[in-house]
Amino acid sequence: MNKLIVILFASFCILGCSCKQQPEVTPDPVVEPVAVQKTNDTRVFMHYMPWFHSKDYSGYWGSHWRMDNANPEYTLGNGNLHIASHYYPLIGPYDSSDPDVIDYHLLLMKYTGIDGVLIDWYGSHDVLDYGTNLGNSNALISGIKRVGLEYAVVYEEFTAEEVARRRSFSALEAAQRDMAYLESNYFSDEEYIQIAGSPLMLTFGPRYFRSSSQWSQILMELGQSPTFLPLWDHRSLVGTSNSSGEFSWVDFNSNQSHLSSFYQGAGSSMIIGSAYPGFHDFYEEGGWGDSYGYLDHANGATLQKTLDLATQYDLPYLQLVTWNDFGEGTMFEPTQEFEYQYLEMVQDFAGVTYDREDLELIHTYYLKRKELDGNSSAQNTLDEAFDALIQLDVDKARNLLNRL
Repeated sequence: MNKLIVILFASFCILGCSCKQQPEVTPDPVVEPVAVQKTNDTRVFMHYMPWFHSKDYSGYWGSHWRMDNANPEYTLGNGNLHIASHYYPLIGPYDSSDPDVIDYHLLLMKYTGIDGVLIDWYGSHDVLDYGTNLGNSNALISGIKRVGLEYAVVYEEFTAEEVARRRSFSALEAAQRDMAYLESNYFSDEEYIQIAGSPLMLTFGPRYFRSSSQWSQILMELGQSPTFLPLWDHRSLVGTSNSSGEFSWVDFNSNQSHLSSFYQGAGSSMIIGSAYPGFHDFYEEGGWGDSYGYLDHANGATLQKTLDLATQYDLPYLQLVTWNDFGEGTMFEPTQEFEYQYLEMVQDFAGVTYDREDLELIHTYYLKRKELDGNSSAQNTLDEAFDALIQLDVDKARNLLNRL
């Protein structure tokens, strides 16, 4: 009997001691992003292409770096890879699903005074490269939430025709399923852009569904009517009852006369204006058909003209065309050719307190992420630097990066 008591007592001590030795687990504090203060009330959105794939990340070079005639496996005499563009990203050709790239892009936008990202969205169906584009879009949205921006989609509705060719349902049903996906996955997000109390949705065209009755059936799938805008000069194709107005794009007239006329004729219709640095596509050289045209970058003069028009007409909403359409040469993303010039001009327009030095710090942050990949201690420090950057503590971020 005494032996049993001793055994029970010893077991109790062992269990009790082991329980006491377990440390109390507390979750890591959530670092909330801080909003950038601006002196310009215009809400600035950035049009973004999520369609790039790189061999080092995805295992292959996607078509938007290659087109038909470029070969990123080949290195040019200047050390750059042969990509389908007249311009070269400052960080080189990248993968749109790479979280380091996503954070780099979005931090640059944040410190430029961008309020939200308008994602060029190819729908919800897994055909052609639409499925990987959707995955890239969702990775970007996760980054948008980390950094503290907003987002909406620019629906490429022509994709529904391609889906119907490969599935057992019609193009109209494909578009309706896309609407259901948007409502279930995006529209209720705190970060989704709302205008006039409704989720914002743009369509680039339309190019395939060109009657108001079709759009009535497509939008009928939504429980809440969106603030819906087609491309300029296309509202009649979706129906005035289905849409709230239009958004502008690139005016190839050097004096931007069509853009000015668009603003003047808007009346009570809602519009989203546009600003862009130029247009120099690679389609003809890349074997993807004829060129759409050319608009000289003019060492920043084209962008300045379009920004000045936005100021002149006191636009409430402005879309920057584009972050990274390298195939069309409309990039705001830093490149070897223009570096940070276009982002600095937008900083001036938005009225933020940040400048080129802060943009360069974000570039350094990205380079350190790649340089020190696999170094867990360094990556932890970089995590701290990221937290400092989203909270606008630039000095702390700089000190942390200097430690590396």
